[in-house]
Amino acid sequence: MQLTYSPEVRAARAAGAPVVALESTIITHGMPWPQNVETARRVEAEVRAAGAVPATIAVLGGVLHIGLSAAELETLGQARGVAKLSRADLAACLATGGTGATTVAATMIAARLAGIAVFATGGIGGVHRGAERSFDISADLRELSETPVTVVAAGAKAILDLPKTLEVLETLGVPVIAYGQDAFPAFWSRDSGLPAPLRMDSAARIAAAHRMRAALGLPGGQLVANPIPAAAEIPRPVITPVIEQALAEAEAQGIAAKAVTPFLLQRIFDLTGGRSLDANIALVLNNARLAAAIATEIARQARP
Repeated sequence: MQLTYSPEVRAARAAGAPVVALESTIITHGMPWPQNVETARRVEAEVRAAGAVPATIAVLGGVLHIGLSAAELETLGQARGVAKLSRADLAACLATGGTGATTVAATMIAARLAGIAVFATGGIGGVHRGAERSFDISADLRELSETPVTVVAAGAKAILDLPKTLEVLETLGVPVIAYGQDAFPAFWSRDSGLPAPLRMDSAARIAAAHRMRAALGLPGGQLVANPIPAAAEIPRPVITPVIEQALAEAEAQGIAAKAVTPFLLQRIFDLTGGRSLDANIALVLNNARLAAAIATEIARQARP
């Protein structure tokens, strides 16, 4: 299988410069056009401003792209019927010449293939509420246990069962590192009410932990839980009743499986008057900045 690198990413790889992987489902499934493309460009700009090179990842016509040109980004942002790719369907999309946007799991796989150590996203998937009945658990968790990429996210999505998500991550041996605080963040909120298993206060220490895992031969990556900036957060007492209402509506309407998350995010957007989307954009930009700092430190520490 051949990877296609954008000229910017190809030059960074040749120079040993830091690169940050970015997912593409936020473009195709997270926001409407043109806001999706505008946000993707802002995220890429944040990575560049922090001293690294962005590599937005997607499958276009059966080809795995590591980094997209401005034209490719624009085309993807307006495309219809784009597949949402995870570990289970990435290979099938490539083999059949399809076009797909990568989720956390698929982006991690592609980043590993491209030799990219750090990936910035919004929030990871996890254990859905009611998973003891539905068995609905995101593939992101197992991917974190198998693929050696450091993932920077604002915790797990707040619509999930966060205590169970942390339990599964512990069982799978995934380090969960809160950045700059003791509490595990909850996407739109800085504090989920749960303690984070680990805390680190600098990109240099997170980079050192990434490299130490490789030196020990440990499989899998690490999750860096980066709290949303205080000015942009929706505090837990404010967002919790909104989430509960959206969950109740989803259950009443019989919405299940892959349709749950898009429904919940749209209802939360509606119920908050768009505030949830503003917070989402702010946290993604914040994660891009931290991911670039970590990637820069990994590159620096690897120099002889």
